[in-house]
Amino acid sequence: MSGGLVAGIDLGSTTVKMLVVGEDGTELALEQIPTPWRHGPDGTTDLPADRLHAALHRLVDGAVERLAAVTERRIDAVAVSGMGESGVLLDRTGRAVAPAFAWFDPRGGEQIAAFPAEIRTEFAGRTGLPLGAQTSAAKLAYLRDGGQRLAGLRWLNLPEFAATVLGGRPSLEASLASRTGLLDQDTGEPWPAMLAELGADDSLLAPIEPAGTDLGAVSGDFPATVAGARIAVAGHDHLVAAEADGPIRPGNYHVSMGTAEVLLRVIDEPLGYEARTRLAGRLINEVRHVADGKHVLVAGVKTGLLLRRAMQTFGITDRAGRDRLDEAVMALPYEGELPAGGLEVSGARNDDGDLAVTVRTDGAGPAEVFGAVLRHSNDEIRTLVAALDREVPPATSATLTGGWAGMRSVQRARAEVLPQLAVSGRAQETAFGAARVAAGLLPAPAH
Repeated sequence: MSGGLVAGIDLGSTTVKMLVVGEDGTELALEQIPTPWRHGPDGTTDLPADRLHAALHRLVDGAVERLAAVTERRIDAVAVSGMGESGVLLDRTGRAVAPAFAWFDPRGGEQIAAFPAEIRTEFAGRTGLPLGAQTSAAKLAYLRDGGQRLAGLRWLNLPEFAATVLGGRPSLEASLASRTGLLDQDTGEPWPAMLAELGADDSLLAPIEPAGTDLGAVSGDFPATVAGARIAVAGHDHLVAAEADGPIRPGNYHVSMGTAEVLLRVIDEPLGYEARTRLAGRLINEVRHVADGKHVLVAGVKTGLLLRRAMQTFGITDRAGRDRLDEAVMALPYEGELPAGGLEVSGARNDDGDLAVTVRTDGAGPAEVFGAVLRHSNDEIRTLVAALDREVPPATSATLTGGWAGMRSVQRARAEVLPQLAVSGRAQETAFGAARVAAGLLPAPAH
């Protein structure tokens, strides 16, 4: 870090965060608020544009207020990171014509099942993603079938849209564009057959610019402490977190545990159509990295979602309750103390997320269930690691980060399946990584 105060914004699936960082990397102020989703029936979850506008203003106001308690200095640059797949359709005036669907929203499933055979067959090899409702293409097809004409509209992923709310110009970033299902990974260009299927045209995706591109200045609608600060998009949250302390080491898994848990490997070049097709069969992505020219292998499980739902089921909603639960899980052996087959859990696969618990014995209290969720997700991780090892040399180390990484029970579980596990001591890896990107917008200090 150098040159002035910078901030990173992380649009997470559970909370939205803004972290202000000093020149030496010291974290000066952190504000976070719940992600303002609108929940509907059958797991539908979306985010109207006006809610995101209001949330960003509350977030920035809160961060500025916290910063004022420690310094009178202003913020000179801001970069935005966040979830992939979720985005906003804009008309020619920049108005959102539909809400942003959460990446875990089930809408679009019927539409992808009705895609032509050619699209369905080629999807994974072309886009590097498994064909499923999670992709942006599925949500666009859902809107199309609901009567929304896509021709002439522009797509922005949520972090890119948030950058425009701050005052930046519209721009696409490679790692986020790679999550849409609209991009051909070999060419880096939109996939014409998918655009044609959706009834969209070439204007749907703007030209892709590198992560960290200067997109303008924060508008005067925001507090003076941040107004005029330079704006950038940092990229997809898990990838930004992986680069928070510099480039990820070769042969290392970066494991980020938020609502989704992601195992990430960086590779120097794309593996190609056939390998992407094989990996997608195991729900593993091969897409573009935030580091220019690099690609990543991304394997996900919905561990955080299941852990959160398990805690809520038992009435645990605060940090103190979570800490007590962690102690209770650690008081049990890793395998728990229930008879074999007495407790079963499902839902961790990346195409699932529905926590299902089957209890066949007494004694299945919160600690036993929480431990069973961790063991179940470990089983899924073993399957993913085996699939990755068939395509690239096995990883030799792993770094665990994210909101769940501070729990000893989580650390113990992951040490069972990941090599040479280290745990990051940073609580806000993604927001810090975004702040590092923001620092790149500042002029180098004079010597």
